[in-house]
Amino acid sequence: MLTRQPDAALLLWTLASVGNTLGSIVNWWLGKYLLHYRHKRWFPIKEKQLARAQAGFQRFGVWSLLLAWAPVGGDALTFIAGIMKVRLLPFTLLVFIGKATRYGIVIYFAERFLL
Repeated sequence: MLTRQPDAALLLWTLASVGNTLGSIVNWWLGKYLLHYRHKRWFPIKEKQLARAQAGFQRFGVWSLLLAWAPVGGDALTFIAGIMKVRLLPFTLLVFIGKATRYGIVIYFAERFLL
């Protein structure tokens, strides 16, 4: 198993954290640039849903991006951050911190209890 090698755990953590953060940046970009098409029939989010999501994001702010690792809602959160035009640097830092923490915990428990 990859985590049995001492240096591999750090590599695994780095690749998982960076790769997942890059995926979130794609969501951010989609939110930022696809919003121009929100009045098109094929746009996947209705105007009412969009307004509700924006209001929720404004209420909790950019710090909610620390929860972008969550399986349910994490991708939507990064998409809405793009719509809300969150600057890329704080977005990337907050998302990376959340995802890196998650993977650190997963690797820790995998090494302690599964091996």
